[in-house]
Amino acid sequence: MKITKQQLYKRQTTLAEIGEEGQQKLLQTKVIVVGCGGLGSIAAVYLAASGIGNIHLIDFDSVDASNLHRQVFYKTSAVGKLKSEVLAAHIKTISPFVKTSFSTKAITKLNVLKTIQKTDFVLDCTDSLPTKYLLNDACVLQDKTLIYGSLYKFDGYVSSFNVKLPKNVSSSNLRDAFPEISTEAIPNCSEIGTMNTIVGIIGLMQANEVLKIVTGIGKPLINQLLIYNSLENTQHKIKLKSVDTCHSERKRRISELFKKENYYDASCEIQKEEWLISGEELRKKLAFGEASRSLHLISVIEDIEVKLPFAVRKKVPLSNLKVKQFKFIAKDEYVIVCQQGISSYTATQQIKAAYPNLKVFSLKGGISNY
Repeated sequence: MKITKQQLYKRQTTLAEIGEEGQQKLLQTKVIVVGCGGLGSIAAVYLAASGIGNIHLIDFDSVDASNLHRQVFYKTSAVGKLKSEVLAAHIKTISPFVKTSFSTKAITKLNVLKTIQKTDFVLDCTDSLPTKYLLNDACVLQDKTLIYGSLYKFDGYVSSFNVKLPKNVSSSNLRDAFPEISTEAIPNCSEIGTMNTIVGIIGLMQANEVLKIVTGIGKPLINQLLIYNSLENTQHKIKLKSVDTCHSERKRRISELFKKENYYDASCEIQKEEWLISGEELRKKLAFGEASRSLHLISVIEDIEVKLPFAVRKKVPLSNLKVKQFKFIAKDEYVIVCQQGISSYTATQQIKAAYPNLKVFSLKGGISNY
């Protein structure tokens, strides 16, 4: 059965505020979704179903079983497959009038400006703090609107940054809310967990911002940061004010920051095999009782109450890790563990930087794959 645009978007074009004219604007809009996890998969599917004409998906990660509780458009049969590719295929089945493409390369300082050059909106659906600042700064430099989404346990954050306003003015951006990238290690949702419903709510809010801005209806979250708490069902908005007095000054300032920042994120890095220990190898060591002698296991999981499959010598959240305060025994061996093997690798890097000759390893894939 052949479906027409009129049939597919009928309930939307029936709205007087949107109509055929608004629908045509949506079909002419280009969007890039960075991160195809909980936020990105929700936002991308709803934008596609709404008739956004061109959607480019970016994600280098594969579907994991632990993703499925919140990334509901992936099936169990998709585990192990690339998220961006699977999501693009799903969108094509529900929105035949949407041009969909995908990339499995991580967004970096080297490719970001070229990547976003021809789009209208960039959706930040990542859980990487450095990447959030990278996208923000690139959008300022390229005059692109950034739809920001972020999560922390039961809270969600949404805003429309760098929206073009009259008189060559742009709205506030991420650095107006949080001027600098935090130097402290901030765990992502794979390390601290998150409620699946808050993920869906924030992803939908991001999609909603795009629809409002494109069609010119409602009040987008311009110069505001909305914070929603799913436990209390409360939300409040923080007013934001641009630091810079004019757009050209903002671009000059952000340009200088862009040159200096490396936007480094360990979770996007290819981990050094020589710094990793497999679950199988660790099990062998534990079976021989090495943990009671010269093998020290350290957990850097944020929630110290998380049940571990083995006993550890010490539990210290990555955000509280102070390497210089540890007393390491030079001849002994250390294995750092976390949920997914990301925080533990970051901790291993920090320890290696301070003690290059120490035998310290990160549990590959974390306890989730142990």
